[in-house]
Amino acid sequence: MLKVENLQVNYGAINAIKGISIHVPEKSIITLIGANGAGKTTTLRAISNIVKAADGSKVIYDGKDITELPAHKIVELGLCQVPEGRLIFANLTVKENLDMGAYLRKDKENFAKDLDFIFAIFPRLKERIKQPGGTLSGGEQQMLAISRALMSKPKMLLLDEPSLGIAPLLTKTIFEKIVEINTTLGMTILLVEQNANLALSVANYGYVLETGKIILEGPAKELESNPEVRKAYLGET
Repeated sequence: MLKVENLQVNYGAINAIKGISIHVPEKSIITLIGANGAGKTTTLRAISNIVKAADGSKVIYDGKDITELPAHKIVELGLCQVPEGRLIFANLTVKENLDMGAYLRKDKENFAKDLDFIFAIFPRLKERIKQPGGTLSGGEQQMLAISRALMSKPKMLLLDEPSLGIAPLLTKTIFEKIVEINTTLGMTILLVEQNANLALSVANYGYVLETGKIILEGPAKELESNPEVRKAYLGET
């Protein structure tokens, strides 16, 4: 579904992403883990062409080379990003935020059905449908950010740090729902996450990013049991 080949991103003289390659098969959950500042968010932003990749980089999505495609055209192809920090529209209601997610869609007749699916997964959003997004808790805003992306009817989601700034109980719920979205909709997901425990518990395969380089990769269960990963990212001594 997604192939990233020799991805490089430079910020002036700083080489932030140093020629990484990632493969995300259809209907899988693939995770990219690493410490704060490793380059995880930059990787997602480069895939979406929000930041410019350096010459020689290649991003192939659904058989198409999207490396140079404008960000809004990438969304139209069905590749949608849920950004770090959620970035919902704080002054708009929950319903208005969801409507904004569906802005590019042409199949208006399916809106009600898709809303029903979202409210079945995230019933809290239905309870708060008329509330401004800014009045929701951090966890509820994350639910709204994911739901807003789902309203664009994507084939694949890029999730950037969905656990960031969220209470542990709601974080657990959100990760359970990520798995449900993957299994129920067959949604392909690339998950960027600092919480390696959570990410590896739901993913099929993982990549470990350190200072802009992939230093380890493998099936998620193998990475969970890898002594280096356990020491560096799972808090074991």
